[in-house]
Amino acid sequence: MTDTAFYYEDTICAPATPAGGAISVIRISGKRAVEIANSLFKQKVGKSLAQRAAGTVAFGDILDEEGETLDEVLVTLFRAPHSYTGEDSVEISCHGSAYIVSRLLQSLIAKGCRMARPGEFTQRAFLNGKMDLSRAEAVADLIASTSAATHRIALKQMRGQFSKELAELREKLLHLTTLLELELDFSDHEDLEFADRTQLQDITDEIHKKLSRLASSFRLGNAIKNGIPVAIVGDTNAGKSTLLNTLLGEEKAIVSDVHGTTRDAIEDTVNIGGTLFRFIDTAGIRQSDDKVEQIGINRTFKKLEEAEIVLWVIDSTDWQKSLRLKDEILPLCAGKSLLLLFNKSDLADQHASPAMLSAFSDIAAEHLLITAQDAASCAPVVAYLEKTAAQTATATQNDIIITNERHYAAIHSALSALDRVSAGLRDGLPGDLVSQDLRATLFHLAEITGGAITSDEVLHSVFKGFCIGK
Repeated sequence: MTDTAFYYEDTICAPATPAGGAISVIRISGKRAVEIANSLFKQKVGKSLAQRAAGTVAFGDILDEEGETLDEVLVTLFRAPHSYTGEDSVEISCHGSAYIVSRLLQSLIAKGCRMARPGEFTQRAFLNGKMDLSRAEAVADLIASTSAATHRIALKQMRGQFSKELAELREKLLHLTTLLELELDFSDHEDLEFADRTQLQDITDEIHKKLSRLASSFRLGNAIKNGIPVAIVGDTNAGKSTLLNTLLGEEKAIVSDVHGTTRDAIEDTVNIGGTLFRFIDTAGIRQSDDKVEQIGINRTFKKLEEAEIVLWVIDSTDWQKSLRLKDEILPLCAGKSLLLLFNKSDLADQHASPAMLSAFSDIAAEHLLITAQDAASCAPVVAYLEKTAAQTATATQNDIIITNERHYAAIHSALSALDRVSAGLRDGLPGDLVSQDLRATLFHLAEITGGAITSDEVLHSVFKGFCIGK
């Protein structure tokens, strides 16, 4: 047994609720969880914890290690394997006093517990077979969710929908491996008929298509998790910072008549329609000899490349100068949602408006006349984003979306191995060589659920981002 194995024999404890609330829950898990809790708990009536049935709640006093009463508490009892961790577990609900929580933890440690590491309760759940690794990671995502979309994705993954999809793909890969290995085992029997290479290629193509769809979903998933990036671009003094402030409902960016005020990207997020959007106010694009301003302009183009949605703000009172930006902005907007916002429409010559709109009519994007400082005038922009949020909600409800970089890397590696399988089948390589790449595909998919992970270091890197009590 390794040192790590001994480490998981420990009984651990930690607060399962954040500090500052009226009630705190202290979670205990491990072989001695019931014994240690029982040594500090004096029930008002009924049996001791050691004699109680699983799934029951007891009321009584919790004592410190010297036998003095700390608080009146409720104690919930869980017996292995029917607990979150798969071990004997106890949850003590006490009052949220920082003093009570601290003294209770000290008493538990004095009786033989140790403080849990970040994510250790969930890590034990994984090690005890209560959930696979992808579902364990979804727990952290669920806790960290900041919008309806991220909550929906994490909940689906925690409930095993992603794991089910991977299991189905694994079955297909195993079937393909079986066909190839049967071919190898009985290749000298001329009277036996095996699946031809065309049939094997069809199965490979089907698996490849499903894995490619999962890999492609990562771009959307990553955007949803961190906020769908919306770049606000345009000339200097076009009203980009004013628009940002209006959309955020606060004075986030400096607004000035001086050109080149914004010299670096300013970012903030807002929840619209249950989806998080990350707005990026960029430096105005113009020719400048100012080195600092030019750095900001270069960053504008980088942020433009990263954006999913682009709001191109054009000064309606001086729109002709924005025409020169077409060749710089439009190539970077390919495959993105683009919205042209003609700002300062309240100040512009209304007779010049048709000419302005005509000059930009060749751009396949929605055109809106706005006054950036007026929230009512910007309502159509918000409506546009709400429509995007609704489409995102539909995608998260109907599809499996990848949001985890580790999962994406594993799927990408699996696709590379499967490409080699496909090439081997086309080129008529021997079955034993093709089987090696099939096994590599299976290995990379197993990395997602944890079936191929044996390194404690890898597991630590997965769980270190969890909160202490989870």
